[in-house]
Amino acid sequence: MVVIVTRDVEARYRGFLGSAMLELSPGVYAHPRMSAGVRKRLWEVVSDWYARLGRGSIVMTWADSGANGALGLEVLGEPPKDIVAHDAMLLVRRPLPAEER
Repeated sequence: MVVIVTRDVEARYRGFLGSAMLELSPGVYAHPRMSAGVRKRLWEVVSDWYARLGRGSIVMTWADSGANGALGLEVLGEPPKDIVAHDAMLLVRRPLPAEER
């Protein structure tokens, strides 16, 4: 299963991703059996566009038994949180608000 989530990106991504994947909700795309080759080519196109346009953020995830937490992950842009590997798991790290420090 490959899932891509876009946030605040140009309309061209919606058309392109929608032509290869099912759009479950605005900006959320899924494909149950995408091959690794197709996934890599799709990410190359999205990455190339992002390098030129550079707006918003895009996250792609897929099942990967060799990765931390068995989850492959690619990110473009500024995600609202840090994703870090710890003891073979993926965790979300968020900075503490100034008043809690």
